[in-house]
Amino acid sequence: MTTLASLPPVSATAPVAEPPARFGDLFAAEWIKMRSLRSTAWTLVLTSLFVIGSAAVASLSHYHSQPHYSALGQRLHLFSLRDAFPVAGYLTLMLVAGSIGAVTAVSEYSSGLIRTTMVAVPARGSVVLAKAAVLAAVWTALGTIIATASFAVSQSILDGWHAGFPIAHPDALRALTASALLAPVCALIGLGLGILIRHSAATMVTSTFTLLMLPPIFSSGTHWSADVRNAMVQSAWGRLAQDGEPSPGSGFLHPTAAGSWVTYVAWPLIAIVLALVVVRYRDV
Repeated sequence: MTTLASLPPVSATAPVAEPPARFGDLFAAEWIKMRSLRSTAWTLVLTSLFVIGSAAVASLSHYHSQPHYSALGQRLHLFSLRDAFPVAGYLTLMLVAGSIGAVTAVSEYSSGLIRTTMVAVPARGSVVLAKAAVLAAVWTALGTIIATASFAVSQSILDGWHAGFPIAHPDALRALTASALLAPVCALIGLGLGILIRHSAATMVTSTFTLLMLPPIFSSGTHWSADVRNAMVQSAWGRLAQDGEPSPGSGFLHPTAAGSWVTYVAWPLIAIVLALVVVRYRDV
């Protein structure tokens, strides 16, 4: 007769150690959250069409007005990058990118889903970084498509008057890069504000005010006011997206190209760092 070896009793309540969530899993989860919203996809498509369409409209307007321009008018309106990256279109892009970045965080707080997320992933900072990575990836890709299409459409129209900029031109490359990165910069700022404020209306107002309405309040005629204005994302993009250097002797203090790139990096970095600090010490 064989003897059965006795096995130690297994506790029914023994906790099962689960491996921590990998960043790739968090990234995939945030990507699923974003793409599952149909309104987000439609918003991205319509915004892209609007920005590209605004470049086409501005270029066509100057193309048909060319015979009535003086030599100076041709230099100001045709031989420039303003039609490729029109202010109206890119201010709209800033508004939409900042709003969607804010909604990415605020929607989870308002629905209570953030509690489930934080219980499943106690490492709150990793969740914030995953949201930031998804936003940065989506908006960088979209911003690149929009900026490239805007430039291509504009230059194809203005080439009829031999007034196009070659893509290899240093000013064109700088303007295209700055315009492509404008969307992810604003989206990350919106995300940071959403985590800090956590209320839909207040976050939208703050995002719109910070990105669009605050810079024009400050004048470029005095040093302290110009320093504040030049440190804004809108002013930085305006400097990087223009061709050539600002005209000297105009009485205004313009931002530098190097300072504008610093602004591009500093705003989203500060917003995400503050969000990481707040989400770690504040209850959800």
